Amino acid sequence: MPLLEVSGLRKVYRLKTGFRARAELVAADDVELSIERGETLALVGESGSGKTTVGRCVLRLEEPTLGDVAIDGHAVTGLRSREVRGLRGEMQMVFQDPLDSLNPRHTVGELVAEPLLLHGIVSKDDLRAELEQLFAIVGLGPQHIDRYPHQLSGGQQQRVGIARALAPRPKLVVLDEPTSALDVSVQAQIINLLRDIQRERDLAFLFISHDLAVVNLLADRVAVMYLGRIVEIASREVVLSRPAHPYTRALIEAIPVDHPSQRRKRLTMRGEPMSPIDPPAHCHLVSRCPFAKPVCSEVPAELIEVTPGHATRCVRFQREHDNGSWNPTP
Repeated sequence: MPLLEVSGLRKVYRLKTGFRARAELVAADDVELSIERGETLALVGESGSGKTTVGRCVLRLEEPTLGDVAIDGHAVTGLRSREVRGLRGEMQMVFQDPLDSLNPRHTVGELVAEPLLLHGIVSKDDLRAELEQLFAIVGLGPQHIDRYPHQLSGGQQQRVGIARALAPRPKLVVLDEPTSALDVSVQAQIINLLRDIQRERDLAFLFISHDLAVVNLLADRVAVMYLGRIVEIASREVVLSRPAHPYTRALIEAIPVDHPSQRRKRLTMRGEPMSPIDPPAHCHLVSRCPFAKPVCSEVPAELIEVTPGHATRCVRFQREHDNGSWNPTP
């Protein structure tokens, strides 16, 4: 049984657009994913694609409109707030901005101690020893425990955020752009730290990012999102080397190269993005895709497995791949 199972997840925000007029902004639509113990699934896409919304719905920080979420066989959706609190120790989150996620009125030791005491993991007598052990795991010393967040560097603040997420001994950690606010050298340190912790504790990670270079270092599988939908999901090697969806290919080809001699013609998206308000059932990329044909606007776009473990939401690829006529050029 997978540690995390998400089925048919949909999140809709109802907007008031005029006098008694309402519209629906679809932030996540028909999201299906699973994560095994000790596995890292990367959720990638541009800003506004719905990545963070999915992560927050998984943790019940946002209430899903439809769909089911289960952690280790226990349903998360449909539970009351009091019942969800009992599962909080099994699922934690590391936020994008480390300083904004830390209360400036408390020392970082007090912030990490809060979940330890709340979940009854240690007594007050053993608290200091547990804090020193957690801080050592994330590469901080005992001298940092009594400091305030503003007295730490950005990398140290994020290490505190990781220590706080590890404190209740979770099984799943949602990492929401944990390195985007950090320098490149610090990013590498945090990525190495996360990999070491995952191996030691057999943690599952839902890694939310827009940086495919970082994803390549940490992820086992990759799910690509566009306008609220997963448009492709497969192993990291397949997604980065043999993408089936045009949007995935455009993301990969936008990665900067090391030398001008390695530059190649990139697949570019044309036109304007479709509005997430009341989107149609067909492909959401059709207004920008250079591969688009009339069938792309006529047939509902469904996530279909094209090879074992590799699924895509591209109607043209599915049809032309099956009959052997797929042409990878626009």
